[in-house]
Amino acid sequence: MKPTRASTLISVALVAAVAGFALDAVLASRQVPTLFLATPLGVTLAFIGVAVVLMARPVRRHARDGAFRQRPVDPLYAIRVVVLAKASSIAGSLFGGFAAGLLVYLLTRSAFPSLGSVLPNAVAVGGGLVLTVCAIVAERMCIAPPGDDDDDDLPRGGTTQAH
Repeated sequence: MKPTRASTLISVALVAAVAGFALDAVLASRQVPTLFLATPLGVTLAFIGVAVVLMARPVRRHARDGAFRQRPVDPLYAIRVVVLAKASSIAGSLFGGFAAGLLVYLLTRSAFPSLGSVLPNAVAVGGGLVLTVCAIVAERMCIAPPGDDDDDDLPRGGTTQAH
């Protein structure tokens, strides 16, 4: 599995931001109240990011200490943490980008919106950013360092036995 690319996260965030801006524009053109996200969403996203990093700590310790660990990390746990980190980075950029689109729409209106409208969206943008950064850090924490146990002297024919 390859690490999450920054271009993927930026693309997801840009598409989500355009979608958020367009949705608010359509709602405003129909004279329906525009969207604003709840403040607990941003806080929850940030807490999820911290939880993902905390879940990756045992994998990082095992990768760093290696054979000196008394209790090895379950490989399935390590895979689950990596997949969760990848999914969290994409979800964070999606939520953060969407909230950024809503925030940009609010701030580009002729009348400046109240703090009660801007603050929840700003907190959601921050929470999405924290989730994305924490998930990328957790994903990098789960990368095993290159080892010296590569068998470079073995023949490449698929067998190690002499004929």
